[in-house]
Amino acid sequence: MRLTVLGMIVSVLLTSCAALAGHEAALPVQTIRIDTASGPKEFKVEVAADAVSQQHGLMYRRDLPPDAGMLFDFHQEARVSFWMKNTPLPLDMVFIRADGTVSSVEPNAIPFSTASIPSAEPVRAVLEINGGRARDLGIKPGDRVRADIFHDVE
Repeated sequence: MRLTVLGMIVSVLLTSCAALAGHEAALPVQTIRIDTASGPKEFKVEVAADAVSQQHGLMYRRDLPPDAGMLFDFHQEARVSFWMKNTPLPLDMVFIRADGTVSSVEPNAIPFSTASIPSAEPVRAVLEINGGRARDLGIKPGDRVRADIFHDVE
């Protein structure tokens, strides 16, 4: 009888832990602007500023509004590398220097790929948006990203 009760308790605890592990905490959201040659473009982004949210990123997301994304803030410049494991959406990765300028753009990262996508130089942040949006909006190296982390939002 005790083993049966103990087994039920362990089963409930494991189920509860699994449910909590699958629960995503809401990330802070802010509107950022990218100043491009064709004018400003705005995105409403979730800000991933800690290791847990950065590791999870946009994994498992099946849809992303056209002007939405995720901004990964690393708090200091570093060489970073991304992959698309467990990510069903093609994404553009916009690598951003500490001064808020775009370093490079990796277009249309392949869904579910485990290939490494490294920054070309040390960057402060990375913006992930729907695949093809950077091209469609004319986002290019040298463009200026206006976000709270760059201390220059107007």
